[in-house]
Formats: sequence, C-alpha cells, structure tokens
Amino acid sequence: MKRIGRQVSHVAGAMLIAVMLAGCNKNMDDLDKYIVAVKVRPADPIPPIPPVKTYTAYKYDGLTGRDPFRQSITEGSETTQSAKGAGPRPDFDRAQEYLERYELDTLSMVGTFSKDESFWALVRDPEGIIHRVLVGNYIGKNHGHVVNVGNTQIGLTELISDGDGGWLAREASIAMGEG
Repeated sequence: MKRIGRQVSHVAGAMLIAVMLAGCNKNMDDLDKYIVAVKVRPADPIPPIPPVKTYTAYKYDGLTGRDPFRQSITEGSETTQSAKGAGPRPDFDRAQEYLERYELDTLSMVGTFSKDESFWALVRDPEGIIHRVLVGNYIGKNHGHVVNVGNTQIGLTELISDGDGGWLAREASIAMGEG
C-alpha cells in the first residue's frame, strides 16, 4: 500500500513538472520581433568628450607676497595700531552685559521703539528673549560697542585682537531680521 502511494506521488510530481514546463514553452514571436527591431535601429551618437581644462600653475613669490601662514589682519578692518600695544583696547574691568555672551550672527534685530528722548533697538537672542539696546551698550563676543541705533540696523564697533598684542577696530552691524 505504501509502495502504491509512493508511485502515485512520483507520477503526480512528474505530471506537475511536465505541466509547468509546457507552460514555459509559450509562443515568444512578439519578443523575438522586438529584439530584431532594436538590433536593426541605428545607435544614438555618443556625445564628444569635453575639452580638458589646462592647469595653470601658481607661482609663489615668497618674499614679495603675503605670508600664507599668517592671518590677514587688515582685511575688512581699520587698523588703528601705531605701535605694539597702542591703540584701542577693551575695558576688561567693566561688568559684561548680557548680550556679550552671544556671537553677533546669532542675534537679530526685531524692531525699535522710542520714549521721550531715548531710542531703543529690540534684539532677539538665540533663546528667543527680546532685549532693549541703547547706544553705548555692548553686544557680541568681540567687545562690540553700540555706536548707532537706526530704524533698520544697529551700528557697532568691535575690537579684534591682532594676534600681536594689539587691537583692531572693526565696524559691524545687526540688520533688521525677519521674525
């Protein structure tokens, strides 16, 4: 009995395989025609190789140019140093104001208001707190002294270390931001 069951299962398996292989032998004339049509088509032209850019060497004149290993201290700043240690200096003895803990690019001017003869700028710090700023206040990490409060911007003078014991005065501003 077991033997007959095995034979029946073998015959059934063989018939199943034969049926599956018969299904794979479908007519593929349309596929053959498409392959022939693609092979007959002319190939698209290959775009030309772009021209090679020629390298232009930079000749470094060691003694006549700026030393590449030293920071440029005059770019975008006004040099007010006549001798080492002379010129403007920050007042390290004064108490730091609240907005001096932030970089200028993290602060944004959001408005102005006036009362009597005073004109204030409104400045938002990175935490979202609004502060009043008057001419004479200090803002930013570079000893920024507010010299002008206008309708659309705050003008200030920053003191930047020149790396040689002196200080440079640099003009900066905070413009009215969106928000």
